[in-house]
Amino acid sequence: MTAAHPIDLAWLSTGGTGAKNYDEFPDESEITRIIEANPASMLGVEMPAHTPEAVAAGLSFEEALPAAAERLAALKDAGRFAAFGDVAVAYRISGGEEPVAYGVYCLVDTAEISSSAEEPGKVIRNEDVFIEKVKQRNELNQRLRHLLSPVLLLQSSKGDELHAAIEAAIAGAGEPVAADTDESGRAHEIWAVGGEAGEALAALAGDGDLIVADGNHRSLAAQVGGLERFLAVITTPQSVVIRPYHRLVKGLPGSASQLVEQIGQIGASVTEVDGPPETPAEGGTVVMYGQGRTWEVAFGDVEGSVVDRLDHTRVENEVFTALLGWDAGDKRITYVGGDYPASWLAAQVDEGKADLAILIAPVTVPDFIDVNLQRLKMPRKSTWFVPKARAGLAIAELPKG
Repeated sequence: MTAAHPIDLAWLSTGGTGAKNYDEFPDESEITRIIEANPASMLGVEMPAHTPEAVAAGLSFEEALPAAAERLAALKDAGRFAAFGDVAVAYRISGGEEPVAYGVYCLVDTAEISSSAEEPGKVIRNEDVFIEKVKQRNELNQRLRHLLSPVLLLQSSKGDELHAAIEAAIAGAGEPVAADTDESGRAHEIWAVGGEAGEALAALAGDGDLIVADGNHRSLAAQVGGLERFLAVITTPQSVVIRPYHRLVKGLPGSASQLVEQIGQIGASVTEVDGPPETPAEGGTVVMYGQGRTWEVAFGDVEGSVVDRLDHTRVENEVFTALLGWDAGDKRITYVGGDYPASWLAAQVDEGKADLAILIAPVTVPDFIDVNLQRLKMPRKSTWFVPKARAGLAIAELPKG
């Protein structure tokens, strides 16, 4: 039995509303600049406290929610979205460094979410979350009665078949309903697939294990809010690449060099190297940068599962928790996705915006799938999937009541 279904009432963009997802910004002031340049951007609805007006008024997220509802209604009234009933929405991303990516927007049963080996369900959620972010996503869902950003799900059971089916559906669907170009030059296009073809595409997409690649907070918000279904883009393993997920640290109790010295004292191998920091090519070595100095850090062997041996886990357990006494959700830690190069992180440190940059090699897609099928949990913010489905191209209206 499938966990995925066509969208009862989808609102598809007619142009100009596309945006990065709300959680892709290590520097949230960038959100305000984007909204100012393009008021139709979906970021103005998803991140209402970051609109120029809300920033000027000093509004909190909760205080800005009424304006988010007004902004969405105004976009629909202005014809920025067109309504489609009972459709699966085929998605193609092309033109980037990655292979052409395919996915399908649909609704997925919330009851199928599984967050542990003891919890049955086809949708495997795999990371710890920040509770405040879950609260905000739920509040936005309840206020707007629309689901704006999809959860990105990886179809691990029938990826090849789904890839071919979406490609075939697009080939027979004519011109896309909407097209948008992202900041990296990738073209994002969507097609509405209705009737029996839409039912079949959604059924195939939801037939098998679905791993949350991006959107742990959004999926949990659907559960917290008691939603029967949540909005998702189901994609295929050959459509995605995992890039690094780094950390910036501010507010160290001492200097960066003192912390690195302490890391060496707990058993890690620390080597200072010349030149600016670069992302490690593979796991086993973490690169740290602070005070104009670059270090390569290799943690000692540890017993346990594949998750216990991940560099992300070692940094979280041995640096943040053991040495600094911080929780991984501490606001002094900024998680920076792989769209931002090593040079950007180094500049943040050099400009005094952070004390230390920690660069970590990307997790591989096969390892990610293996960890999830074993129902193990990834360290938070350890996988940066690209290309990501663009927000603001397809949204789903929740049923009344």
